[in-house]
Amino acid sequence: MSIFEELGGAPAVNAAVDIFYAKVLADERINEFFSTVDMKRQRAKQKAFLTLAFGGPNNYTGKDMRDAHKHMNLNEGHFNAVAENLVATLQELDVSQEQIDKVVAVCLSVKDDVLNA
Repeated sequence: MSIFEELGGAPAVNAAVDIFYAKVLADERINEFFSTVDMKRQRAKQKAFLTLAFGGPNNYTGKDMRDAHKHMNLNEGHFNAVAENLVATLQELDVSQEQIDKVVAVCLSVKDDVLNA
């Protein structure tokens, strides 16, 4: 079973993304990166990307992680802030630690691309 299915499919990913971005937009460490972003579009892209990354249907048509983030000058602190908000979101949704660990592993697999390392 894929992480996507384990988490509860599209309804779970959709709920997680909505909660996640509420946390991100309230986080002064990283919210500046979203000040000019169309958040409705961003949420939709993130839902499609996470669905794909977690083993669900591929409806993602956005840029790859390196191209999407190359102009942002992100550092380890930014990446960690995003990861912390994602983990907090999953905990809020009562996702098991085992599933959270799988999600974190997926995030870590794209870390170098996000940071353009």
